[in-house]
Amino acid sequence: MKNNRWRKIISVIIVIFIIILVVVLSKDKILKIIYPKTYSEIISIYAKEYDVEENLIYAVIKAESNFKSEAVSNKSAIGLMQIVEDTAIDVARKNNIEINTENVQEELLNIDNNINIGTKYLSTLLSQYGNKEVALAAYNAGIGTVDNWIEKQIIKADGSDIENIPYKETNNYVRKILRDYNIYNYLYS
Repeated sequence: MKNNRWRKIISVIIVIFIIILVVVLSKDKILKIIYPKTYSEIISIYAKEYDVEENLIYAVIKAESNFKSEAVSNKSAIGLMQIVEDTAIDVARKNNIEINTENVQEELLNIDNNINIGTKYLSTLLSQYGNKEVALAAYNAGIGTVDNWIEKQIIKADGSDIENIPYKETNNYVRKILRDYNIYNYLYS
């Protein structure tokens, strides 16, 4: 009776050990499923055109829509990079990107258009703020909001104190994208 019990315990330990071994040995494969490089051809084109790191674009898309091209948020942000219509029209107008302003939602559900406009907008924010942290905060909370935080010295313009971002959603958003960006760099660099 006791012998049978010990065999079961040893069998369970062996199975757990094998599972742990499989997970450890295939960790990167599992992570690549969770952190895919979907739409790589399109992302590569606009990353080069607008001088934005590809892995940062992947991290933004992962956080914004988890690669669901049909995503529409409760705040009317649309597509992979979750762009609101007013931002899309503004970015397109300022950068000679042709979109049908009569049907912006449909334009933003187009994968190429969404990545084009979203990457250009991210590029503009990176240029404007000079660092990823503040640019990502502006991507989420808006330029006016972030400029106000900097002016009131709630956050520093150099992005060195992102823990002070007062909006919990934006604070978590910036941290999540930076984490995912680091994971993409680990997996694909």
